[in-house]
Amino acid sequence: MKLALKKIRRQLESRQLEAEKETSRLETSELETSRLESGQLETSQLETTSSTLPSASPSTSSENPCIAPCIAILVSGDPLFFGLGRLLLAELPAEALTFHPHISSVQLAFNRIKVPWQSARTISVHGRSLDELIDALRKGENPIAVLTDSKNSPGAIARLLLSLDLPNAYEFWVGENLGGSTERVCCWRDLASVSKENFAPLNVVVLLRREEEESLDLESLPLLGLPDRSFLSFRDRPGLMTKREVRLLILGELALQPNQTIWDVGAGTGSVSIEIARLFPSSSIYAIEKTAAGISLIEGNAKRFQAGNIISIYGEAPDILYRLPSPDRIFIGGSGGKLERILNICSQQLSRRGTIVLAFSTLENIANLMAWAKQSGWQCRLLQVQLSRSVPIASMTRLEPLNPVAIVTLTR
Repeated sequence: MKLALKKIRRQLESRQLEAEKETSRLETSELETSRLESGQLETSQLETTSSTLPSASPSTSSENPCIAPCIAILVSGDPLFFGLGRLLLAELPAEALTFHPHISSVQLAFNRIKVPWQSARTISVHGRSLDELIDALRKGENPIAVLTDSKNSPGAIARLLLSLDLPNAYEFWVGENLGGSTERVCCWRDLASVSKENFAPLNVVVLLRREEEESLDLESLPLLGLPDRSFLSFRDRPGLMTKREVRLLILGELALQPNQTIWDVGAGTGSVSIEIARLFPSSSIYAIEKTAAGISLIEGNAKRFQAGNIISIYGEAPDILYRLPSPDRIFIGGSGGKLERILNICSQQLSRRGTIVLAFSTLENIANLMAWAKQSGWQCRLLQVQLSRSVPIASMTRLEPLNPVAIVTLTR
């Protein structure tokens, strides 16, 4: 392709040079003709004779050698939408190019499924990595159009969706040979079946986030280590929850027992509270959250998992903590910049043999916590967690790291 573009560029440059030479020759010829006409006029005035010189007739555009022949390059769709236009602009001067776009495959796909697409995120994985698509999926963007290739096929994208364990579910649309006689547009809700299908090489994938809540089969869920996708989560920040692998470590550090009172400070979606409530139905879990959206998710997840021993507390720590019964265990997942004040209250309210577990992702919070523990005479154990999950990349697999988390356990 690049060799062809260089050849076209050389032809354009050669023709431009020839046109410049021809233009210069014509300008010289017109100047000589003008001089001859001027000289003849003076002679006729002096000798009172008349003579007529043949005048140069204007050339038609078809005979004008200054006009270089056009080179036409035919491509499908819009050449400036993930098309050949980008390469042409990189190799040839913009003033030498004129683009005449046609309807793109993405336009056709959204119109076939009758979904507005002014806010769509369009991602090309044609000869590219899946990183941009992974980032968009984790942010819960909607809708998403994906331009595929033979490796990053609809089947490969479906396997990627399954491996990411996303809290948001997507409808999976595939448009094949759009605009052609063999056009086909289909929707799959069962992603596992997509990898078994054979698709035409010319296809585009459209992902539409499902707004309705999917029902849970509680009998099929594990008692410990619930999948992240089973929780209701923030629509604009679907990844904002304590991940499954980290939750398991937190539960181990809490050293839970039946019939306990537990505080979950900064509960977010309530994922840690749900795990505790399912493991110990006889315990009481107070999920403290300062945002109305978070409280709605906590209550929604408690109902979803039938966890009747979770009490949602709408308020901001540490002020709201005075009203709660003394806990046997405390988990702090968020402090809102008030870590020292929260720790002071927790240390006063906690039972004599109680344990505090905290999860932080910033060095500043870890440093502040370590300083408080040293000053207050608490024993401190720190666990640095760096985990990766496998992600399918076409026919291969790579490890995708989760954000590092420090789990700190405080005991008297």
